[in-house]
Order: sequence, then structure tokens, then C-alpha cells
Amino acid sequence: MKGLSTTRLPGSRRVNALGLLIIVAAMLFAVYYLEGVLYLEPCPLCILDRVVLTGIGVVFLLAALHNPARSGQRVYAGLNLLLVGLGSAVAGRHVWLQHLPADQVPECGAGLDYMLETLPLHQTLQKVLQGSGECADEQWSLLGLSIPEQTLLLFVVLAGIVLLQLFRRTD
Repeated sequence: MKGLSTTRLPGSRRVNALGLLIIVAAMLFAVYYLEGVLYLEPCPLCILDRVVLTGIGVVFLLAALHNPARSGQRVYAGLNLLLVGLGSAVAGRHVWLQHLPADQVPECGAGLDYMLETLPLHQTLQKVLQGSGECADEQWSLLGLSIPEQTLLLFVVLAGIVLLQLFRRTD
């Protein structure tokens, strides 16, 4: 198989718009329901996931608006593949922290705002990725999946969309 046939696939612009729509829906759910209704505060890893999702959404938007030829679509898809990999790693780390035994969970540290104000960016990112006690708390679940597990599933879905764009033949 040399590539995915497009005889039954929607066009690249529509697939990019679908990816963007999924991200917008996920972000609205997080901001309006999880924060606005349930009053849950996002931990530093959740915030980092949102930053990566925003980046993926921007690339989907640019790809949908630009709608370039095949090689251009591959550039956008390649960039999004890198971002999806980064987001999956962050969400995977978060899931791992939540499944640690209670005696191995890192202690709660300084808030993200404080770290951004007082530490260089690379040290802040290092501390955020180490995780803290607040990242290990399971605050809410749906269908037995915690928020980080749902986020990891979201990145898997986005990876499927990105791979579709990367390996399709033509529009």
C-alpha cells in the first residue's frame, strides 16, 4: 500500500477543520465545564497540555486556511505530529504520576505562576514535568477515565487525524 486512497476520504481542508473542531470542543469542555461548573483548578501539567493543544489547533487552522498542495499538507501534518507526540508524552507523564503509590507521589511545589515569575523558562518546564502532588490527584473522571487519561485519549485521536493527513495520496 503506497498511501491512503482518497476516494472515500474528505478533503484535507475538512480533515484539518475536524481536528480544529475537536480541539475547540475539548478546550471549551475544560474551561466552561471543568473549571466553570465543577470549579476544578488545572494543575501545571494540565496547563502544559492546553498549551500544546492550542499549538496543534493553530497548525490545524493554518492548514485549513492555507489548504496547500500535498507537500504543504505534509509539512503541516509533520509539525502537528511533533506536537501530538509532545502532548502525548506530557499526558502520559501525568497518567503515570496518578498511578504512583501514595508514598512515591512528589510533594506539592510552588504554583506555576510563581515559577514563571521567579525561574528561567527551562527550569520551570523541568519542574512542571517532574510533576507534583497536585498533578497526582484524580479530581474527576468520566467512564472510569481521569482527566489526564481522557487527554491522552484525545492525543491518540489527534494522532490518527494527523497520520491520515500525512499519508494520504492527494485530494
